[in-house]
Amino acid sequence: MRPINFAFAAITAAGLAGLMPAALLAEPSHGIAMYGEPALPPDFVSLPYANPNAPKGGRIVFGESGGFDSLNPFIIKGNPPTGISTLTVETLMGRSYDEPFSLCGLLAESIETDPDRSWVEFTLRETARFSDGTPVTVEDVIWSFETLGTKGSPRYASAWAKIAKAEQTGPRSVRFTFNAKDRELPLILGLRPILQKAQWEGKDFTASSLEAPIGSGPYVVAEFEPGRFITYKKNPDWWGKDLPFNRGQHNFDEIRYEYFGDGGVVFEAFKAGEITSYREANPVKWAESFNFPAVTAGDVVLSEIPHQRPSGIDGFAFNTRKPIFADWRVREALILAFNFEFINQTLTNGIEPRIQSYFSNSVLGMAPGKPAEGAELELLAPYKDSLLPGAIEGYALPVAEGGEANRKNIRAATKLLEQAGWTADGDGVLRNAGGQPFEFEILLQQGADEILSIANIYVEALKRLGIEVRVTTVDSAQYKERTNAYDFDMTHYIRSLSLSPGNEQVLYWGSKGATEPGTRNWMGINSPAVDGLIQTMLEAQQEEEFVSTVRALDRVLTSGRYVIPFWYSDVSRIAHRKELHYPARLPIYGDWIGFQPDVWWYQD
Repeated sequence: MRPINFAFAAITAAGLAGLMPAALLAEPSHGIAMYGEPALPPDFVSLPYANPNAPKGGRIVFGESGGFDSLNPFIIKGNPPTGISTLTVETLMGRSYDEPFSLCGLLAESIETDPDRSWVEFTLRETARFSDGTPVTVEDVIWSFETLGTKGSPRYASAWAKIAKAEQTGPRSVRFTFNAKDRELPLILGLRPILQKAQWEGKDFTASSLEAPIGSGPYVVAEFEPGRFITYKKNPDWWGKDLPFNRGQHNFDEIRYEYFGDGGVVFEAFKAGEITSYREANPVKWAESFNFPAVTAGDVVLSEIPHQRPSGIDGFAFNTRKPIFADWRVREALILAFNFEFINQTLTNGIEPRIQSYFSNSVLGMAPGKPAEGAELELLAPYKDSLLPGAIEGYALPVAEGGEANRKNIRAATKLLEQAGWTADGDGVLRNAGGQPFEFEILLQQGADEILSIANIYVEALKRLGIEVRVTTVDSAQYKERTNAYDFDMTHYIRSLSLSPGNEQVLYWGSKGATEPGTRNWMGINSPAVDGLIQTMLEAQQEEEFVSTVRALDRVLTSGRYVIPFWYSDVSRIAHRKELHYPARLPIYGDWIGFQPDVWWYQD
C-alpha cells in the first residue's frame, strides 16, 4: 500500500489560491457532467422526471427471492438486503438519470476540478447530518474513501488506487489529487457512500455484521429478521428533505422487502396482496398470468416503462479459468449449440429480441457482423495479434435454422470441438485425447425458475454433442460465496450497462479479476485489448472518441465468446397496487436505479 498524505489542518480558500498556479484555478460548480455541462442549471427546482408536488406518506412492499445475513453491503463477506446502501447511506453527489452521466450536489454543495481533471474538490453542506444528528465531516469523507478502498469490496479499490493525496482544504472542503489519467474519477468519487467514522471505531470493518450503518440518507433501518424481511422508515429529521435534488423523491414513509424461497412464491405473495409492487421479466407470463381478480377489479395496475439504455449482457457465462473453457473454439461450439430461437419461442413466444453485444440497443454498440472501420479499426490495430476471430472482421451470434434439432449449428459445433481436440467415442461420449469426458456444471441460484428452464433445454441440446451437464442450484449465500471465489464452470451472469460506461468496466472485465477474488469478472477475461481500451475510454476527452472506444471494446468482448447471450427487453413490466404512482415524465434510463421507489408515491 503506497503512503497517502492526509493533511487535516484546514487552510483558507484564499491561502490555497495563493499557493496554486493560475492555470490550475477552477470555479466551484453545483454539478458536473462526463462531457460538457450538466443539463440542470444551478437554480433547478427538481429532477425533470420527479414530481415536486408528490404527496408524502404510505408504504411500498417488495418481494425478493433468497435471503440476507448481513447489514454491511460494502464488503465481500455476507449477503446484504436490498436497499441497505441506497436508502440509508448518502453520497457527495446525486445522479440525474435523464442524462448519460451527470451529477448534482447532495452532501456536497459544490464540486471543483481543473480542465484535465487531475484533482477534485468537494465542499460539504453545513447542514449535512447523519441519522443520529451528528454532522457529516471532511474526516468522515476521507475515512470512508480510505476504508472502502482498502478494506471494502474490490469494486472500490481501483478508484482509491488512483488517489495520490487526500487533504482537508477548508472547514468543509476536501481535495483529492490523482496519480492517473481518468476523467471519470471526479464523478466516481462523487458517488462513493459516506459512512460515519465514529460508528466503526474499534470494530472490524471487514466482518459481516447485523449492525445497520449510520448513514445520512432518507431512511433508517426500523426492523428486520435475517432472511425474512427488512423495513426502512423515513427519517423525520432527514437533513436533505428540502434540497431541490430531493424534491419529489423518497416520498414513502415506509419501504419494506419481504424475502421468499423462490420467484414463484414471490408472485403468489403479490397476488395475495402481501407485496404491493412486482416486476415481471417474462412477456408471456405478463400477457397470460396477470388476469387475477385484483387486476380485473382495477386494484392492481399493469405498467410498461420504456427505456433508452444499452441491453447489457445477460446469459450463461463461461469460467475461462477452467481448462475446459480456455479454448475459444470450445466456447463458440457451445454458443452454436445454444438454440436461442427455439428457447426464446418456448419461453417468451419469441417476443424478446436477442442481446447481440454488450452495448447493443444503443449508440455505443458495435455493428454485428460488420468489419471494424475508421476510428474503431485504428483503436483495435495495436492489439491485432491478441484478438480472437471476428473482433476486426466482424462477429455475429449464430442463428438456428429453426426447430429443436438445430442440426446445422450442431454440425458446425462438432467441427470446432474436433479442432479443439474433442471427439465422440463409440458410445457418443465426447472425450479429449486423454480420454476424459466433456462434462461440466451449471451453477444457479435457488428461485431463478426461468433461468433453470433455459438451462434444462440447453442441457438436452448439449447431449447431441456428447456433452454431459449437471445443473446445481444453491441458496443465495452459497451462490455468492462460490461466485466470489469463481468456484463454478458455467453460471448465469447479468450486468446492466449504462450510457456512460467507465471505471466499473475494470471491475467487470479487467484482467486483475482473472486472479483476484470478488470482482465482477466472473468469466476470467484476461485481455490486453480489453484493459487497453478501457484505459483509452477513461482518458477520452471528446464524446466522439469515447463512443468509438466503447464500440471497439464491445467488439472485443463479444468476439471473446465469454457469455452465451439471452434476450433483453426494451420495456420494464411492473404490476403494482393502484395507490402507487409514478411521474408521467420518464428518465432516459427508464425503470433503473433512481426510479422505483425513488420517484414513486402513495395516493389513494
